Parts: sequence; structure tokens; C-alpha cells
Amino acid sequence: MNSYNRDDILGFLPHRDPFLWVDKIDVITRGEEGVGYKNITKDMDFFRGHFPNNPVMPGVLQIEAMAQTAGCVVIEALKDEPNRPSQVFFMSIDKVKFRQMVVPDCQLQMRVKKVKSHGKVYVFEAKSYVDDKLVSEATFSALVG
Repeated sequence: MNSYNRDDILGFLPHRDPFLWVDKIDVITRGEEGVGYKNITKDMDFFRGHFPNNPVMPGVLQIEAMAQTAGCVVIEALKDEPNRPSQVFFMSIDKVKFRQMVVPDCQLQMRVKKVKSHGKVYVFEAKSYVDDKLVSEATFSALVG
């Protein structure tokens, strides 16, 4: 297993604040499986409007965090390639379920696992947890470009 911090992740992904949704990643199996972590704090800008009196992390951002984790897993595996791709693009999202609310002052843990790949297209199953409780899940495909 290899662990990477935020500075490393900035080398894997083109995303920057305020749209970088992974603080740390553990690659369990290169190109196949990993766990990303995002600390959710009450000062995150989206909480001002979602919802002011009952702050909840939007589900779409949970999906984005899972996708960025998967992107790190793929890019990390290709980091030594001479023509290493620098971006991963969503192609489809399926089987999305939101099971629990994600609120401030927690850590979102995104577990991703490659289901299959063909050429530059990858399919991942992903699940997000807070305190080992499943909060969201999805299957998505992405193109490594």
C-alpha cells in the first residue's frame, strides 16, 4: 500500500481548491483499489447555502470525491509512463444511492475498486463512509485522457 498526501494528489489531479475533494489517499492495489479521505469542516463554502440552518454536504460532491479518488488510483498507476495522462473524465454514473447525511466535522472516506477497464475507459464501484457507516455509493465509468 502506498499513501499520498495533498501535495502528491495535486500532482495526480488537475483539480484545485475549491474543487479538490481528496486530502489523502491510500492506494491499496495499483490501478485497482484505493481509499481517499476528505475532512469535512463547517467553514466549507457550500454549507452557507446547503442548508444554512441544517448543513448537509451535497450528494453530487460526495460522488465527485469518489471519482477523484478513483482518478488518483488510475493516474498513480500510470505515473511513470512517458505519456502519462493528466486528466480523467466522467462518462457515466449509475446505481447512485445516498444513505446518510454528511455533516460538518467528520471525515468522508471514499473506497473505490476497479470493476473493469478497456483501453482508456475504466469502470469503478465506489462507496463513501463516515465512521464506518455507509453514506453514499455509485458505479461510474471514466475516460483517462
